[in-house]
Amino acid sequence: MRVKICGLTSAATAAHAARAGAAYVGLVFYPPSPRALDLAAAREVAVAVPNGVTRVALVVDAEDALIDSIVAAVPVDMLQLHGQESPERVAALRARTGRAVMKVVGIREAADLEAIPAYEAVADQIMVDARPPREGGFLPGGNALRFDWELIAGRRWAGPWMLAGGLTAENVPEAVRLTGASQVDVSSGVESAPGVKDPEKITAFIRAAREA
Repeated sequence: MRVKICGLTSAATAAHAARAGAAYVGLVFYPPSPRALDLAAAREVAVAVPNGVTRVALVVDAEDALIDSIVAAVPVDMLQLHGQESPERVAALRARTGRAVMKVVGIREAADLEAIPAYEAVADQIMVDARPPREGGFLPGGNALRFDWELIAGRRWAGPWMLAGGLTAENVPEAVRLTGASQVDVSSGVESAPGVKDPEKITAFIRAAREA
């Protein structure tokens, strides 16, 4: 079981996540999010993470200039594309940056799964996350929303994939049991307030995911 703690905003919590066993740490570069970081803050968080833990830069429909500045200033290993990026854009960013790319596919109904094969052909990993409602001011992710895990029960894809969306220490065992996920992502589920990670919740989540 590999766990990603996303939306880290301090070096201390990032270092704690790594010590607790996180395989990935996520840094958000999307200003509307309460977890968004500027380049200097993101670098401080990233360098607090030891080698061997994958540092992931989350962006949403970002232009080349922003991508270039992130890669130049922050030691990131992977891009997480959380917008409406096309398969062609995924391939282009992978080639441009030389970084691995994880493409997020939002799920609300079975038809949403049909987008996955095209992204699998160009991305290093896929993340299946809850697709937020169109109304209500929801962010692309980190909304504490889950989708119906039965939609992907028993499904297998060709490459690595990760489950996200409304996960907590309490429900991750059920999520893993239903979906067969071997990688899980959490953000709001380990927070004491939006953008504020709780070290105890991080530890509890990683323990629960591994025991699942």
